[in-house]
Amino acid sequence: MREINTNAALIVIDVQKGFEDAFWGRRDNPDAEKNIAALIRAWRTAERPVVLVQHATQRSGAPLAADTPGHAFKDVVIEAMDGAEPDLLVTKAVNSAFYGAPDLAGWLRERGIGQIVIAGIQTNMCNEITARMGGNLGFDVLYPIDAMHTFDAVGPDGEVVTAEELTRATAASLHHGRFATVLRTSELI
Repeated sequence: MREINTNAALIVIDVQKGFEDAFWGRRDNPDAEKNIAALIRAWRTAERPVVLVQHATQRSGAPLAADTPGHAFKDVVIEAMDGAEPDLLVTKAVNSAFYGAPDLAGWLRERGIGQIVIAGIQTNMCNEITARMGGNLGFDVLYPIDAMHTFDAVGPDGEVVTAEELTRATAASLHHGRFATVLRTSELI
């Protein structure tokens, strides 16, 4: 089990109903939501801070737009929070939670939080970018790769890169670049 700071913040990114839309295509890791919920419950039990991040796409009618049902958090997040409000709710319109409102880095620093755990959707997009920025900003970033998922993507050559390949590449990139410690949910609970 990895040593977790007593005030380590769990940052749950974009676990929203809009990601259930067929628009996104095939995903990996069917256990992601179960592991995300386990982390939320563990953090709440330990009275560590939980930050929820919610993407608000600027295009009206898009799966994650604020004016759609897809903007809402998935039921698994609501259930794991068990009626409690998050310690911080960040709204963003870009890929990094550090470019949302209110200011995530400022909030973390005001509370003396130096370690963050990132979970949510998508592994190789908002999660990875937030991890990279967190590492660059001096935070100790823990990245439970099984508490997130992503979708297949088409490369510039027209070839499909599977969600599993994207996840593997993200894990290698974050590990090799020392942006984050890549681990499993079981190592945090």
